[in-house]
Amino acid sequence: MPLAQTVEKPNPDTIWAILQEVAERQRETARRQEETDRIVRETAESQKENAQQMKENKDDFNKRLGSLTNLFGDFTLGMVAPKLREKFKEFGLVFPKANPNSVIDDTINNICLEVDIMLENGDKAMLVEVKTKLTTDRINKHIERLEKMRKYADLHGDKRTFLGAVAGFAVTNEVREHALKVGFYLIEPDGENFIITPPNDKPKEW
Repeated sequence: MPLAQTVEKPNPDTIWAILQEVAERQRETARRQEETDRIVRETAESQKENAQQMKENKDDFNKRLGSLTNLFGDFTLGMVAPKLREKFKEFGLVFPKANPNSVIDDTINNICLEVDIMLENGDKAMLVEVKTKLTTDRINKHIERLEKMRKYADLHGDKRTFLGAVAGFAVTNEVREHALKVGFYLIEPDGENFIITPPNDKPKEW
């Protein structure tokens, strides 16, 4: 018959050492968790600050760009307006008057429009839209502007014919083709001067 095995009971010192080791591991885990939480908080705060800084930089950039565009637009208008009358004589169009920044505000008939440059004589008027960067959308809006002008003129007994022209410092081939296709004169810079390209077919009249 085999002898019964005796189980050695752990002494108090062994138990205390085990508890100390467990406690130390728990403290280390807690320290690591705190460090992880700190890194997460700092990363979130940094991302928030970066996002705010990016927003401020974007807002500042848009503000500066808007101011520059307005300034450039005013410069363009001032450069083009005085010479347009002479240039259009090459196409048999004589305009004694050149009025920049013409505004029509007919609230009764709900017709409101602004024209960058209005060239006029007794029979015709040329509405010129000046943009630093010309786009197809701006060309289409100029068509709408001429339609409003025609409506306003009819309501006020103005029998003149209205023509359209668009001027731009930055014009792509696609935009250039669109402007000429819809019947507009196209005005573009050429060194210190500018050139006028007539429409592909007969100029559109309103």
